Amino acid sequence: MTIRARVTRSPWQVLAVAAVVALLSALIGPAAAQAAPGGSRPVYSYDHAIRESVWVDTRLDGDTDGRTDRVAVDIVRPLEPAQQGRKVPVIMDASPYYSCCGRGNESQKKTYDAQGRPVGFPLYYDNYFVPRGYATVLVDLAGTNRSDGCVDVGGRSDIQSAKAVVDWLNGRGRAYDARSGGKAVTAGWTDGATGMIGKSWDATIANGVAATGVKGLKTIVPISGISSWYDYYFAKGAPLYDSGPDALADVVESSDARARCAAVQQKLADGAPRTGDWTGLWTERDYVPDAGRVRASVFMVHGMQDLNVRTQHAGQWWDALARHGVERKVWLSQTGHVDPFDHRRAEWVATLHQWFDHYLMGYDNGIDRAPAADIERAPGTWSTDPRWPAPGTAATTLRPAKGSAPGVGALGTERAPQGATETFTDDPKLGENDWAARIDASTPGKAGFRTGKLTAPLRLSGSGKVTVTATPSTSTAHLSAVLVDLGPDTIRNYGAEGEGITTLDRSTCWGAGTTGDTGCFKETAADTAKVTQTVFSRGWADLGNYADAHEGRPLTPGKPYTITLDLGASDHIVPVGHRLALIIAGTDAELIDPPSSKPRLTLDLSRTSAELPLTGGARALGRATDRAAADAGDPGAPLDGIAPPRPPSRLP
Repeated sequence: MTIRARVTRSPWQVLAVAAVVALLSALIGPAAAQAAPGGSRPVYSYDHAIRESVWVDTRLDGDTDGRTDRVAVDIVRPLEPAQQGRKVPVIMDASPYYSCCGRGNESQKKTYDAQGRPVGFPLYYDNYFVPRGYATVLVDLAGTNRSDGCVDVGGRSDIQSAKAVVDWLNGRGRAYDARSGGKAVTAGWTDGATGMIGKSWDATIANGVAATGVKGLKTIVPISGISSWYDYYFAKGAPLYDSGPDALADVVESSDARARCAAVQQKLADGAPRTGDWTGLWTERDYVPDAGRVRASVFMVHGMQDLNVRTQHAGQWWDALARHGVERKVWLSQTGHVDPFDHRRAEWVATLHQWFDHYLMGYDNGIDRAPAADIERAPGTWSTDPRWPAPGTAATTLRPAKGSAPGVGALGTERAPQGATETFTDDPKLGENDWAARIDASTPGKAGFRTGKLTAPLRLSGSGKVTVTATPSTSTAHLSAVLVDLGPDTIRNYGAEGEGITTLDRSTCWGAGTTGDTGCFKETAADTAKVTQTVFSRGWADLGNYADAHEGRPLTPGKPYTITLDLGASDHIVPVGHRLALIIAGTDAELIDPPSSKPRLTLDLSRTSAELPLTGGARALGRATDRAAADAGDPGAPLDGIAPPRPPSRLP
């Protein structure tokens, strides 16, 4: 499918075009938006759209004030279909950020007039899609902005805040025109077909609501979303941040919630001990086991260098959806925690338009038959695959071998002899880039293993894992494993403030606008950096979780332990002339908290290996490392969980 770039316009041109479109709408009739061949068109007036607020009853009493909590829902929908008695579908973003922090690259917040009526809707969904016959619905999660209840960070209240709105849109819930008391309000203007979209926490809510199996939710578009909250804070016991969900709740909750939700905050703190042990709090906030309940199609977007919501979330959610045959599509960029609107704007809006037109309006526009995966190969350069991980990808085992210098070894297919070891000492001041920059040097803080220069490109597509057998010198120890492409390249500067993008001074407009909501946004450009090596996948663990991924145990110094580290999903091609490297070390500075000691760890190389998702399997590895195909052995086992999408008829 060819996606043509959208022609950018100045703000006055957008408003002029919107006026002409509104006039044409009145002349040719409101049915035109959904009768247009191939897709919806902007024939409805944005200026005259209906803007309203309702409060939906969640049927929960999270703040224990004796009445069920209501969540605020701000709506903008086209006037003309309502006048004609025609129903419209919904694009919905449920978020905790509408008043505290804002949405998008410019941190836009909701705005209201003196009477409390909504005026400014963050992001472009309303500007672009309302003239095309969609309603945009923005939900304040419980405990935030104008909603009742308490923030519970991905738990029952968070998910029910949004699910209750989907129920109401489908005639199964209650809503009122005021936060307290008020008249009952129905959603007779919608056909109930709902698509949820959002980035980060918003995307997480979309995942969680889809995992309830709620009827009427036709599709979700999670951008950099969490699939299990435990994995946001821990990696097999290793603490990834120096705070917990209670601190996050404190950032977003309203002043009203802060005054009445101390008990909920305490439950969040008590249920998330910094030991990294699994509790019931994490079970409630793990959506992956419920992937089989998902009725909606899923268009997942993630930055492969996202060190906030790391790609472990994307990989495990994608694989779980695949195992259950959920219709799905994925975009993977080289950015960090960045919305595709800010790194591939024209193509993103065009693709999203097709996606919503197909799954919410029923257009047969081919988006469901298009390649399932778009992968950014270099800044601004993309490739496609019919499915993801790439066809022919197989789990393939690579093994480390001892080198001639301490901590500098080879990476290949042969198992190291018994007794071969490498030793390093945890240095919490060092991180993945420090280790990678000195991969060929003997340094005390890491053990590095690399192939020779590749004679053919080697593609890694999907999620891998590294199994380590290590003997610690102390009773606590953390481990990190990273994959590195050793060779010069120009990449997105994901470690900078913009995480791979630069925000420019000029703006372009994406849809119609008003004085209070222009639909104009600052342009961006790729922020690039020249590098000599690129870390493209990483994983962490507390060695004390060797027997149970969710419960740590004290270690006995001098005793060997075996543990598997889950690497983040990625799709990376190591080119000819570069080398593939595996680094095993302790604390990864700024990514995991250090243990209480600085252990010395001895790796048993004969019992350490990496199982990597190589496209072409072991034979591709043999070609790339200049071995005969016969020496490469079995081509590798196909990756689990990869199945073609189920047919559209499976959707409700």
